[in-house]
Amino acid sequence: MGFKCGIVGLPNVGKSTIFNALTSAGAEAANFPFCTKDPNVGMVNIPDPRLRELTRIYKPKRELPAVMQFVDIAGLVKGASQGEGLGNQFLSHIRETDAIMHVTRCFEDVDVTHVEGTINPTHDADIVNLELALRDLDTLDKKLAKDKKLAALVTSPDAKEAKARVAVLEKIKVLLDAGQPARAAGISKEENDLIKDLGLLTLKPMFYCANMREDEIQSGNDHLKALQTYAKEQGCDVVVISGKIESEIAELDPSEKDDFLKTMGLTESGLDRVIHKGFSMLGLETYFTAGEQETRAWTIHKGWKAPQAAGVIHSDFEKGFIRAETLAFADLVKCGTWQAAKEKGLVRTEGKEYIVQDADIMHFLFNV
Repeated sequence: MGFKCGIVGLPNVGKSTIFNALTSAGAEAANFPFCTKDPNVGMVNIPDPRLRELTRIYKPKRELPAVMQFVDIAGLVKGASQGEGLGNQFLSHIRETDAIMHVTRCFEDVDVTHVEGTINPTHDADIVNLELALRDLDTLDKKLAKDKKLAALVTSPDAKEAKARVAVLEKIKVLLDAGQPARAAGISKEENDLIKDLGLLTLKPMFYCANMREDEIQSGNDHLKALQTYAKEQGCDVVVISGKIESEIAELDPSEKDDFLKTMGLTESGLDRVIHKGFSMLGLETYFTAGEQETRAWTIHKGWKAPQAAGVIHSDFEKGFIRAETLAFADLVKCGTWQAAKEKGLVRTEGKEYIVQDADIMHFLFNV
């Protein structure tokens, strides 16, 4: 388990180049609009030095990292919500994702055409955001019309829920009518549960990915500054990536990655920054299972209790949960082995109310 990230943006901003680099999936990338004719889906292992350390300690038969899925669709253009271009055809694939990475071009290059004729990242972002809002508005209006009819049937057992949903949808509709994202409505978890089946695009957490030239990724430029100001006003963050640098990293042997990053004056890759941002936005964390057969990373939401965490492995683990033997990663590293940590009293027995902590190493006992 990891998380799914949808990639949106105008044509020719570097979406497919970045997708290729992050996933090594080989999606077509070329210098003309609508190069991506079908949605590209790629899986990437989430690099985690803690998992590598567990593998060194346990020497298992296999190591299984958590994974992240990227979904790249055709570039969106003005009128996409009415069927212009190709991106509109594939927005349904973005509905299934957990978060959205909005790629914006922040570099000048006369050899790479721009669909709008000039480099203006905030203008580009406005186009895409408006199209996402219009697509959501179409989805919302259809659902709202049905729910209003259902809410009027006071004898229907579903009328009460429909009425509650109408209230939420009308609050969001005000924003969408103004071209604003649904996430700006600040709806509660209970309200979100009422409408989550709609998969509203602008309700998803979103961050901007500024695609930079490799010689400007450290210093930045005016385009990046403008995008950062724009994003801050929306309550969004910006992750800076150079599609060219990421492409070069993708071709390197993993052992060469750190040295290459140092030569570029970087401490981590763009993929690492995207993963960190996704985990932060979605409130995710990692726990581990380890033994002679395998070491494995599992992605869960912060605040999950032990049975929920066990359910990520298999539903039977959650249904028949008895207890969990738990050891903090730092304690294992300090002691060297699980047995040594147990002899020092660091291995804990936790019950159903235990809230799993990031980097816990867990062994579940269950009965079904």
